[in-house]
Amino acid sequence: MNTQSDLLCELCGSLYPLHPYNGKLTAEYLLFHGRLQEFYQRENYICNLQTGGKISLEEAYKQIHLLWKHLKRSKKAIPVD
Repeated sequence: MNTQSDLLCELCGSLYPLHPYNGKLTAEYLLFHGRLQEFYQRENYICNLQTGGKISLEEAYKQIHLLWKHLKRSKKAIPVD
């Protein structure tokens, strides 16, 4: 086994964690689940940038607010059963 490739897989798994989907299996729900995971990852990066002093608190808030609005729009696009 190549230990270097194992290390890379572990790093990718922690940088981009994927959680299994346990809901209703429709294209819309799967798409929303992917967008929810993307929101989580991007929000985490923004928080880390702000904590590290790379962006201001106001800029972090604006970016997270835009991400949240995008997520809300995608949720509203899911047809109600």
